[in-house]
Order: sequence, then structure tokens, then C-alpha cells
Amino acid sequence: MVRGAYTLVRVAVTVRMAACCLWWLGVIAAIPGTVVTFSPTGRRIGVMAGAALFIVAAAVTFVIRGSRHGERAKGASRAAKSAFLQDRRVTIRLWLRRSRWWLALAFVLAAASNLVLPCAGGMLLGGVGAGLWLKTMRVARIERSRDALLWVRPDGKRDAYQLTGIAAGDARPGGGRRRR
Repeated sequence: MVRGAYTLVRVAVTVRMAACCLWWLGVIAAIPGTVVTFSPTGRRIGVMAGAALFIVAAAVTFVIRGSRHGERAKGASRAAKSAFLQDRRVTIRLWLRRSRWWLALAFVLAAASNLVLPCAGGMLLGGVGAGLWLKTMRVARIERSRDALLWVRPDGKRDAYQLTGIAAGDARPGGGRRRR
């Protein structure tokens, strides 16, 4: 690498990847709860509790530290020419590699909760994913209003956001795949 060069990853891509993983793991963990008949609480109570947990988890995930992205975007500086912009695909692969054990543990706990409260654990996990998805929409709105993409260094210096033009990288505002 060139002296002073560093890598940047998209903020929206990492949040969007977490949202996608938690949503689908929650859906998959909740499905066996629909056929569980030997639960002490019953299927109807489990699904109702799961629906309440979904709404609360989505709202709490969206609200907690919600203005953080906006505050950091205000203090963001332009990315240097020596910055390497990491591809969306590479960012996703590295994020999955780093988080796979936490995702596996969350899935196992959500699936195991079907024995006590059917569907509730999976719907809770899905609610966290939905809240993170709402956060990606907030980041997309910030990026469109500033007409710039938000990037962060993956090496631990996450407090300082950096900006590039809207056409940089291979992901559109909000972290979605750019159509060619």
C-alpha cells in the first residue's frame, strides 16, 4: 500500500447487512414455532407476544442511538485521495465473517425459545432486523440530503465519518446494490 493509504467501508452497507441477516434469521427461527403444539403457553399467546416483541424491538432499535449517524455526518470530512473504497461485496463478506458466531448464537436462542413461547424469539430477532432496516433508510436520507456517501474506517476509528461523491463506490444511498 501507498504510505498514508487506508480503507473505507460504507456505513449503510454494514447496517443494511446486519438488518438483512437478523430479519431472515428471525423469520427462519419463527417458522418452527407455528407447528409447536406442546408449548406451555400455547401457539396463540406465543404469536401475540412475538408480535408485540417485534414492534417494540423495531422501535427500540430504530430510536436507540438514532441521531448518531446524523451527528457524525455533520462532522464528516472529505475522504482523501489515498483512501481505498471497499466494494460492497467485500464489506458484506468481512462483516459476515466477523459476526457469524453472534448470528449463530442469536439464531439458536431464538429457535430454542419456540419450546417455551412459540414464534416470539424469532419475531424479536426479526424486529431488531426491521429496526436496523429503518436505520438504513435514515442513513439513505442523510446521504441524499448531503449529496454525499458516508464512509467509515474499519480499523476501529469509527467515530470519524468521511464523505465521497454520490457516484463513488458500487452501492447507492442506503447501501443497496447499484443497478448498472
